[in-house]
Amino acid sequence: MNKKIWIAALLVTVMAIAAGCGSKPTAAPSQTQGTGTETQTGTGVTEVDGQVITDPATADSEENTTPSAPTNGSSEGTSSEGGTSTDKPSETDNKQQKSIEVFYTDPEELELHKASAEIAFASDDEKYKAAFASLQQSKDDKLVPLWSKDIELKSVQFKDGALTLDIHMPDTARLGAGGEVFALDALKQTFFQFDEVKSLDLLVDGKSSESLMGHVDLEHPMTRSN
Repeated sequence: MNKKIWIAALLVTVMAIAAGCGSKPTAAPSQTQGTGTETQTGTGVTEVDGQVITDPATADSEENTTPSAPTNGSSEGTSSEGGTSTDKPSETDNKQQKSIEVFYTDPEELELHKASAEIAFASDDEKYKAAFASLQQSKDDKLVPLWSKDIELKSVQFKDGALTLDIHMPDTARLGAGGEVFALDALKQTFFQFDEVKSLDLLVDGKSSESLMGHVDLEHPMTRSN
């Protein structure tokens, strides 16, 4: 009898021990929804099955902390407003204006007459060309040019006080003996008014001709009378 009681107590003890060993702690279930997995990144962004879901509250705070571009009114490149305009000076702005004396004759070619003309030039060469052009035109019917517009001024050279004019003279521009004398006098008085011109040489098609129009000897060069 005692043996049976002892065996029964032993079985109860063994079963109690077996029951205690069989219970194991269970892991905390992960946050799942359906078959997907959800991961919190700690920055307001949640990844669910590879898709990113942003927390609106956190997103707003991140946008508010994003530095904005400086707005100091300056920009790289060329601005169409507020810039400095640098207009190029016009051609006439660079030219000097000068009133000179020009010499003509009367319709009867009786004597030489003095008049004034306005010329514009940016260099000495242009000044001499403008003076010669003034000899070829007149706004007064009583003042007749001795140098026809048909005469071409081919070149102008000035060096060390010596001025050389090279012209082409067609037959239609030739005058009589009296007109030739006046033409040369008009040429000398017009150009010798420039203080820097000490001598004047007149070439015809690049050559030193003995006479301009066939009546009067042509000096090479012509010089001031005083």
